[in-house]
Amino acid sequence: MSDEGSDPGRAPEVPAARGSARRSGDADPGFSAHVRAARSEFEQQIERARVEFEEANDRINQRSGRNLLMAILIGAGIGALVLGSLLFVKWAFIAFAAPLCLLGIFEFSRALQHAGRRIDIVPQLFAGVVIMAAVFAGYLTHWLVTFAAVVFVVIWRLIAQMAARDGRRYGDVISDALLSGFVPIYVAFLGSLALAIMKQDHGELWLLSVLVVAVSVDTGAYASGIAFGKHPMAPRVSPNKTWEGFAGAVVASLIAGVLLAVFMLQLPVWAGVVFGLAILASATLGDLGESLIKRDLGIKDMSSFLPGHGGVLDRLDSILPSMVPGIALFFLLSPLSALA
Repeated sequence: MSDEGSDPGRAPEVPAARGSARRSGDADPGFSAHVRAARSEFEQQIERARVEFEEANDRINQRSGRNLLMAILIGAGIGALVLGSLLFVKWAFIAFAAPLCLLGIFEFSRALQHAGRRIDIVPQLFAGVVIMAAVFAGYLTHWLVTFAAVVFVVIWRLIAQMAARDGRRYGDVISDALLSGFVPIYVAFLGSLALAIMKQDHGELWLLSVLVVAVSVDTGAYASGIAFGKHPMAPRVSPNKTWEGFAGAVVASLIAGVLLAVFMLQLPVWAGVVFGLAILASATLGDLGESLIKRDLGIKDMSSFLPGHGGVLDRLDSILPSMVPGIALFFLLSPLSALA
């Protein structure tokens, strides 16, 4: 028989053709369409999520007046620096806190100058350095140096005014002198109390607790105010602050105070309640106090050094006054701690 298909030594041609078709990569048209549709649907979902996120972020920014995402990122970065310095090498905190206080003095002085006040920036910075350095020379020296620094900047302002001879009104001269004395007390002295707490035995833990509770007060008030705020707390001072926000601050301060007291400072629960309430009071008063200052100066933020936050003092407004009850609580409650 001469039929070629009967030759047992030759492979069938039809299966070879099919294998060649498969190797050529010809895809199933239905499968390709399904992949394209799935990819298109995924891209649409991503776009919808992006649009919804931007709309929600814009609503929050309009209500709070700040870029929330930028504020969170910068806040997280600052928090990481504080935690890293206090928990691992506590003396490294000085390299973070001292420049921050000096920057606060600079921006406060500039804000006062823009409002028409006569403030001498270089003497203010010098006074700030001296006050913060004196905290390591002992408590009495610290107080005496602070007093001398305040007198120094006030006298400097009066001499500078006499040298100017520009006919400035008596009331304005007195206001300039008083504000010159207020700046180093508000920024440098209160900031130096943080260093006074830190240098104690286990002081880094106490300082960290004060900072965490103060930040919890701000965060609780902000979140609760954004979500539920309807009743203004002090509309003439700060229209955005509400009683609902204050309620959130109370809850946050108590939770943070108790947890930190029990697990970090090894204090009884009642001490944590006292700790939380004390910092709540100082942080709230500090926040309202700076809002009153900014309203008097006719500004929204002290500066724009921290995008999403405003200025340095806009973030330290509740922290600086909290150093007063912070150091008082250290001396009152540390004997009860198991750390002692």
